[in-house]
Amino acid sequence: MLTALAFGTTVSSFAGNPQRAGSAGATELLINPWARSSGMANSNIAGITGVESSFLNIAGIAHVEKTEVNFTNTQWLVGTGISINAFGLNQSVGNNGVLGLTVQAFDYGDIPVTTESSPEGTGATVSPSTIVLGFAYAQRFTQSIFGGVNIKVLNSNITNISATGLCFDAGVQYHTGAQKEWKFGISLRNVGPAISYGGDGMDLLLPVPQEGYVQTFSSRSAAFEIPAALSLGGSYDWYMIPGSKDRLTFAASFTSNSFEKDLFHFGLEYAALNEQFAVRAGYTATDDRFDNMATSAIDGFAAGFSVAAPLGKESASKVALDFSYRNTRVFNGIYTVGARITL
Repeated sequence: MLTALAFGTTVSSFAGNPQRAGSAGATELLINPWARSSGMANSNIAGITGVESSFLNIAGIAHVEKTEVNFTNTQWLVGTGISINAFGLNQSVGNNGVLGLTVQAFDYGDIPVTTESSPEGTGATVSPSTIVLGFAYAQRFTQSIFGGVNIKVLNSNITNISATGLCFDAGVQYHTGAQKEWKFGISLRNVGPAISYGGDGMDLLLPVPQEGYVQTFSSRSAAFEIPAALSLGGSYDWYMIPGSKDRLTFAASFTSNSFEKDLFHFGLEYAALNEQFAVRAGYTATDDRFDNMATSAIDGFAAGFSVAAPLGKESASKVALDFSYRNTRVFNGIYTVGARITL
């Protein structure tokens, strides 16, 4: 199951070097747990706003007027038993600043314990888990320029072995045009030092030669790098009816990662009825020129929708439900369902 998680998170490479794919760790940082942005195949680097910006471009949380709360559940590669719960909270501070908090919890299910003497299983199980905490701040510098930073702490453990790492994200958005319809963005994610596993589970009980007794020896785990990613993107909002907020958004972006292959993202979103209804679709194209092979479990197609309702007749506050689906070559796809409240 852990292999399925890593297999499904194929992304791009700063140097275009997919030969390094097996040397990265913490691939959970490459998984988008949010419904709206994943429904557009991660294409909207430039126009993403709210809690979901914590994954694509942290600058987007600067658009939050007061408070936003978001919760999602993702069934990852249905059939593997892997699920992801994510929670996000944004709160405006001062005149132009926004603070953000995100929590992502990965549940890999119960995995049977096998040993050399019991290859079919001992009857016991282990339950690996990973938690990613994010602490962010973003600011509106002008009416067109937004920027932010996100500090993330990752902890991954299985029984008595764990690894803890620290990394950060930074992003900028620039919006221009008469209706701010043109948007551009850049995001640098998962920059941090290498980390390694440790704990009592790394200890070995071995006999001491010629002494007649056994002793505990500590072994060391090799350090692994965090998969940093750089994304560039743009989008255009087409307001089809003058005076109406109904829009059709075209988005495209390019993602380059320090491991694996380059990615090209394309997305469309149609929003109507004052953003109370939205439908979206997207596609991610992988640069397979190096080996001419598809190496990701995700085949590129994604779609989703949102339905929102105001909390009062004259209130700008609203509650919304979000859904996305990502198609996969193996297993039975990826489903994300979320609820959010904007005050």
